Formats: sequence, C-alpha cells, structure tokens
Amino acid sequence: MSTNPKTSHAEAPVRLSPISYVVLGVIGLRGPSTPYQLKQAIERSVRYFWPFPHSQLYGEPERLAREGLLDQEVEEGGRRRRVYSLTSSGQEALENWLKTPPGEVFEMRDMAVLQLFFSEFTSTAELVKLAEDQVRLYKERLAVYQAIIEHNEGRERAARRLAPLNLGVRMATACLEFWSDIAENPPPGRE
Repeated sequence: MSTNPKTSHAEAPVRLSPISYVVLGVIGLRGPSTPYQLKQAIERSVRYFWPFPHSQLYGEPERLAREGLLDQEVEEGGRRRRVYSLTSSGQEALENWLKTPPGEVFEMRDMAVLQLFFSEFTSTAELVKLAEDQVRLYKERLAVYQAIIEHNEGRERAARRLAPLNLGVRMATACLEFWSDIAENPPPGRE
C-alpha cells in the first residue's frame, strides 16, 4: 500500500538538510529501502566522510515522504516495514542540490589534533603514545578503504562513488605520515 500524505506543494519550500540529501541520494542509488537498509548502506559508504548520529536518520525518510520527496509503502504482512522510494520531486530536489556549489571548504574537526594542540600540558611520552595510537588507527582505516576498493574493482558504475574514497585514502595517508613524524620526532616540550 503506497501512501504519500503531501498533496499540495504550494506551501513554503521544503527545508532539506545534508541528512535529507544523504537519504535521497542513497535511496536513489540503491532503490526502495527501509530505514534499517538505509543505515546499513550509509555505514558502508557515506559515513566515512559524512558521519552523523543514526538517530537523525530514522525519522528523516518519513518526513521526506510527508513532503512528497519519497513514496512510502507499508508491507502488507509480516513486520509491516516501511519501504521508501524516490519520487520525481525527490530526484529533482537531489539534482538541484547537486547543481548548487557548497561555498565552503573542508573543515577538520579531529580530537587527536585538538589534544596535540594542548599537549604542552602532558609529557613527551604521552604525546608519543597519542601519535602511535593515531598511527595504528590510520593503518586500520587504510586497510578498510583498501578492502572497499578491492570489493568494487571493475565496477564502472561505482566509479564516482569511489572518488570520495580516493580522497579519504589520500587524507588518511597524509595523517598517517603526520602522526608517524610526531611519534618519531615529537616537538620539544615537557619531559
């Protein structure tokens, strides 16, 4: 049974957030999806460069359905899950957003870098430990990225979706080199 409570688009424009576009985009890529399937797909893709709490995700498909950007079907039997699919209005909203330059540059927000900034208040040994922990974490992240790349090798259709992953590899490699340098040659400070 398909439901779409929004019948008139004459009201104020729909306010869409980055999470809205993630939902529209992921459903556009993978097709009809339940909120759980969305969460799973995001865990394997978008979250590596656009993390957000899952609590923000679960209500968004229903809101987008009320706005006419998604269709909602409730399964007849079983668990009566809600399955969402992209409407033509939803695809149009996604396409319009993709034509709009963000007007911002990458903003780094990294707890380890914040701790490094205030590391004058800790010993060199603690700073080296912080750096070594970061080296380990970035090696693990690079291994995950490599597995994703290998899994998608030869899939031409995924090429554009892998471009952000290539950026992630470059950034993680730069961070790995940075933290390796800090671990090997910590800036002078409190012993």
